[in-house]
Amino acid sequence: MTSRISPLRDFLKRESTGGLLILLASACGLLIANSPLSETYFSFLDFHISVGAGWYLIDLSILKVINYLLMSLFFFVVGLEIKRELTSGHLASLKKAMLPLIAAIGGMAIPALIYLAIAGGVAPGGWGVPVATDIALAVGLLTMVGSSVAASLRSFLLALAVIDDIGAILIIAFVYSTGISFSWLAAGALSIVFIALLQKVKVTSIFVYAIFAFTLWFSLYKTGVHPTLAGVILGLMTPNIPKADSDIEDSEDGSVSVIEWLEHKFHPISTFFVVPLFAFANTGVTISLDSIKGASQSLIAWGIFFGLVIGKPVGVLLAAIGARRLKIAELPSGISNSSLLATGSAAGIGFTVAIFIANLAFKDSQTQDIAVLAVIVASVVSALLSTAIFKFSENNEKKRQRF
Repeated sequence: MTSRISPLRDFLKRESTGGLLILLASACGLLIANSPLSETYFSFLDFHISVGAGWYLIDLSILKVINYLLMSLFFFVVGLEIKRELTSGHLASLKKAMLPLIAAIGGMAIPALIYLAIAGGVAPGGWGVPVATDIALAVGLLTMVGSSVAASLRSFLLALAVIDDIGAILIIAFVYSTGISFSWLAAGALSIVFIALLQKVKVTSIFVYAIFAFTLWFSLYKTGVHPTLAGVILGLMTPNIPKADSDIEDSEDGSVSVIEWLEHKFHPISTFFVVPLFAFANTGVTISLDSIKGASQSLIAWGIFFGLVIGKPVGVLLAAIGARRLKIAELPSGISNSSLLATGSAAGIGFTVAIFIANLAFKDSQTQDIAVLAVIVASVVSALLSTAIFKFSENNEKKRQRF
């Protein structure tokens, strides 16, 4: 029996629901980390699993199994979404892509500059933390705000978040990958070549692709490049062509592409299992008067906080206004400066990817905890500001129409 899907609508619906799960999982992580079960929680996450020996040894803690292995599936779905947006979505043409592209660049550059201005003298490597946007929570927020958000804004935010993801991926690849082993890098490149050949000869077996997907992941793990990038590479390599013998079809055009089919299969696993598990495992920060005092006195925390809360909305707004005045891009109907500012604040919800980068940017656990706490607080404040600006704009519009 064939089931019908609507890829974009289903994607946004899952992201909205996934945002709620992220919040619940994060709250559970925080509560357990500050409860009598905290020792068990941290000991479990630190428990190591070793497979193999010598050159084929994989030695990962439970936390790294989540962050290195399971999050590869999350980044695979990210890669699929990027490929779909670039080939048939909001970024498929230069005209469509220009506004979110410029806004995203502003929304990444200004937070990074704010961070460096505040904490550059202490820990310059943390500039990548406040550039990220959590697409699930941001889209979920706009859905919860409701009728005061124009449909064009959701599309704009989705495109902006996808470009943000591309920026975050490049940052992870080129900034936070160290000690690269070129022999293993060559092995990874060979895996990519084999995958491309499999596509060329029209092999469709997921099992066969899974074998080379693992060899790519393993090669990157041994290379020193963060292994989750294997997921992104595989997503970007997926062809956006019709899927033969599919058990689903697109309700809009009657056919379904390979990308849409894979998203239908893997996006729920990523959204409802992998990302909440990541949130549960990575938001377990011990909160005490000393830790709050330490965070309040930390330039790193303030750099991340102001980067997300101030840098994101200001960067998005200024870049979009600049693009409009230079006639590089046009604002869609229903988008005002205040709604752009509110959308920029929604993009300030960094969370998943920001926490992910924080764990790469800082090596000692104390600094990581400060960074994670700053990301959590900044994301909450950004969400509240976004909601307040949207509601304020809606009320002003109603008053204007009344008079």
